[in-house]
Amino acid sequence: MLYTKTGDKGKTSLIGGRRVPKTHIRLETYGTIDELNSFVGWLTCVIEETVTKNFLAFVQHKLFNVCSYLATDTENSTVERTCRVTDDDVSLIEKEIDRLDISLPKLSRFVLPGGNEAAARAHICRTVCRRAEREVFRLKKKYPIDQQILSFINRLSDYFFVLARHENLKSGREMYCE
Repeated sequence: MLYTKTGDKGKTSLIGGRRVPKTHIRLETYGTIDELNSFVGWLTCVIEETVTKNFLAFVQHKLFNVCSYLATDTENSTVERTCRVTDDDVSLIEKEIDRLDISLPKLSRFVLPGGNEAAARAHICRTVCRRAEREVFRLKKKYPIDQQILSFINRLSDYFFVLARHENLKSGREMYCE
């Protein structure tokens, strides 16, 4: 049975068992990461390059792990090792940014979101990722958060920006602010 009815009164459980209001900062934070993951799935539907599709699959798995990390009541439970983000994960994003960025023209103006379908979806991922980053920093004010999580989310928003530019370059549709 999918429904438990335990959340009907506005509370839910963190990993570790502690019940918190559904408006708790942890839920807001991992809910935003979950939203980002859904948008990444939507972006993947229009990406044609296998390398990029595979990278986005990696991103989705890591975002799922980040949600698990953020949903863990770290005051009463230990975060599973598989839910952690590593320096290698951050480096992988940086390498993918570099791979895409090398073919892009230097920026001299602000880029407008849009252009083609894939770029527009990447820009949505970028903006949701930026919001998620702000939420993680708010959470960090109350609870300890591994630095790798913060670095991962920060690099990820940069990746989506570069991916949007890459997708627009392929179609000759990059849009700039005049």
